[in-house]
Amino acid sequence: MRLQLALNVPDIDQAVAYYSKLFGVTPHKRRDGYANFAIEAPPLKLVLFEQPDAGERLNHLGVEVLDRELLGRNLQRLTDAGILEEVQRDETCCHATQDKVWSRAPDGTRWEWYRITDDNPAPARETLGGVCCARKEATEDIGLG
Repeated sequence: MRLQLALNVPDIDQAVAYYSKLFGVTPHKRRDGYANFAIEAPPLKLVLFEQPDAGERLNHLGVEVLDRELLGRNLQRLTDAGILEEVQRDETCCHATQDKVWSRAPDGTRWEWYRITDDNPAPARETLGGVCCARKEATEDIGLG
């Protein structure tokens, strides 16, 4: 499990150069207008979306989990707590196919718990990073856990 920090950046090349130096690693994945870093120490998934006109630099926060059972337990925990906002199954976003569980903090900050099911999906299924973070209704049972 590792924390995810997703940022909107005005220039992806400058951001990649900076964060590569800051954390001493190269991007795990790099696409047009998108990059992510899988940092071991500290355990962090840093995601960068090139969005020059974004009003906020923070896109969202998240927790990446490695197994289906843990994602299912967090789905149940958020449901029981009454803070589940959205569920996505088999969603191709950020150049990976994922199962996701979303919540929104009182200040509006979006949090996702997610599990990558395919880190290299077929290009026809890929969507742009900013588009895949659009809100959906929390009605679909994703059958986790």
